[in-house]
Amino acid sequence: MTVTVKNKTPLVVALSVRREAGLTSGQKIEFKVSGGVISIHPKPETADDEYAPEQRRIIDAQLADSLADVDADRVHGPFSTHNEFIAFLHAGVKKLKCL
Repeated sequence: MTVTVKNKTPLVVALSVRREAGLTSGQKIEFKVSGGVISIHPKPETADDEYAPEQRRIIDAQLADSLADVDADRVHGPFSTHNEFIAFLHAGVKKLKCL
């Protein structure tokens, strides 16, 4: 499909082209320009769009706690193989049974 760009008329993407591209009404899109070519891409949703503010606060607090554990070296691994990981788990179970 070909259209003529005019000064006072907004550029409109025909419905048939939007359908073929899989764009839906209300969907956010991004325009990218490279070498004189305009590309239109669906804008990926961010986590901020997915969670309510209270949920985001809880997630951020849990992430902060996890990072504090990493900083304080309260983590295990990395393990070179899955067998090392399994051995670590079995040793932990034996310790728990002894308590």
